[in-house]
Amino acid sequence: MTINTTVIGSRYAGTSTLFSILDILASVGRDWEMLHGLPSKVPVFDVSLRTSDGAPYWDINGRKITPDAMLSEAPAPDLIIVPDLHIDPNAGVPDDMKPVADWIGAAEARGAIVTSVCSGTMLLGATGLLDGKEATTHWGFADMLDRNYPEVKVCRDRILVPAGEGHRIVTAGGASAWADLMLYLIARFAGADEARRIAKIYLIDPHLDGQLTYASLTTARQHEDHLIAQAQVWAAQHYETPSPVAAMAERSGMTERGFHRRFKKVTGQAPGDYIQTLRIEEAKQLLETTATPIDEIAAEVGYSEPSSFRSAFRKRVGISASAYRKKWQALAPVHA
Repeated sequence: MTINTTVIGSRYAGTSTLFSILDILASVGRDWEMLHGLPSKVPVFDVSLRTSDGAPYWDINGRKITPDAMLSEAPAPDLIIVPDLHIDPNAGVPDDMKPVADWIGAAEARGAIVTSVCSGTMLLGATGLLDGKEATTHWGFADMLDRNYPEVKVCRDRILVPAGEGHRIVTAGGASAWADLMLYLIARFAGADEARRIAKIYLIDPHLDGQLTYASLTTARQHEDHLIAQAQVWAAQHYETPSPVAAMAERSGMTERGFHRRFKKVTGQAPGDYIQTLRIEEAKQLLETTATPIDEIAAEVGYSEPSSFRSAFRKRVGISASAYRKKWQALAPVHA
């Protein structure tokens, strides 16, 4: 059985993810056989790049892309893949993508399996298909997904989330999670052995640690509350001090309870969580760029007990501080 697969192109899509998806699905049953002198198999995926009008377009990186067909052309898809979308995380899905969302919803109603990569989950959110279901997206768009589609159960730390009856909706986290989604789909439709072969050909390792290890402090929710904005500026400079939340409340002239309520309403985070985020972000920078002992980093960012820091770090990042340092310092330049 050949799976008719539509990859959705648009001027918001990134070049590399889009063509990586097209390339890897086309290689199933072909490239392993070529490397081992075996005859090619019948293609598992019949993949086409489609847009609303089928006309050439320039993508977000200025590359001219020529689609294979319009979305409305036959054959109807068995599988739909929405790649990453370079859109404003403080806004909604662009108006010109809403007809595409309607098309996806109609295709799913006819039986298509619907998937997304990275911020492409926003388009699935606009279809309503994610309401009441778990979903993931790039860590930088998790707040947007939560804010714009409150019925969605956002799984911020997950790389891959199959959801719904028969797992007919699948969302993947960051942009490089296209690889995790492809291996999942290949295993699902062509078998685990084929997925392992493709992983070996492309040197792909699944992101078993989740995406928290890649996340960083995103831009806080935009607001015009000057009192809270001043508190955020102060926090960025004094997060390591003892009892910073009480100090922020005192500086605001409000009761601590009233400040807490107002801060959370405006920013979406409790002030204590906001301070923890600032501390962990600074710790990550120090782990990435210095050889300072971990206990000293803990004290420097405001933790009096190293064990509290280690626990908070693992909870928010998904791995230990020492594992995080090892992971990212491997990217440090080598000096002769």
